[in-house]
Formats: sequence, C-alpha cells, structure tokens
Amino acid sequence: MSTEPIDNPIPKPKIGDYRRHLLVCTGPRCTEDGQSQALFDSLGDKFKAAGLNAGDLRVKRSRVSCFAACKGGPIVCVQPDGTWYYNVTPGNMDRIIDQHLCKGEPVEDLVFHQAKQD
Repeated sequence: MSTEPIDNPIPKPKIGDYRRHLLVCTGPRCTEDGQSQALFDSLGDKFKAAGLNAGDLRVKRSRVSCFAACKGGPIVCVQPDGTWYYNVTPGNMDRIIDQHLCKGEPVEDLVFHQAKQD
C-alpha cells in the first residue's frame, strides 16, 4: 500500500496529441560518427517544413539508446505502424517524411522489418 499522502497526489504527465511516434536510435553502436544524433537534431526543422509539428499529422520524436539492431544505421522505427527503417541518411529521412509520415505509405526499399498487422 502506498505511503503517499492522499492530499499530495503525483500529477499525471501531459503529452499533446500525435498520429505517429518516430523513434531514432542514437546509441554509439548504431553509427560511430554521430550520424544518428545529427539526424535526430534535424527532425524539428524537417517536421515543421512538412507540417508534422502540429495538427492531425503531428509526429512525436524520441531518442532511443539502443534497438539491439546494430547494423545498417541510422535506424528509425515508426509507431504505431511497427515499421523499421535502416540506412536513414538525411535524404532517406526526407523520403520517409514525405511518403510514410505525410502520406501513410512505407518506403519499402528502406524497410528491414514490419510488425504484423491485425
């Protein structure tokens, strides 16, 4: 049983609505030269330019320290779609943003894993 006083509850966190969540592996084994972190850092401007920073298509982004898929990085995963991409160069990220995040169609030649759909 909790010993927290009832009159001092822990406040619930708040997150704005979003359609998809992009997870970017920034671990040191994904890319050795910081490409993954640079890719993550570029997403704010890229999302704003594509209209993905607000509204119905808003995409949330998060860094992940390791996906345990340490080849072919940078690696990103689009949730809730369960689509995993490899070799996500800046140019390939532009393709993912345009085709998948804006239009809902995975970029098949960059997909290395797709979660089963119900």
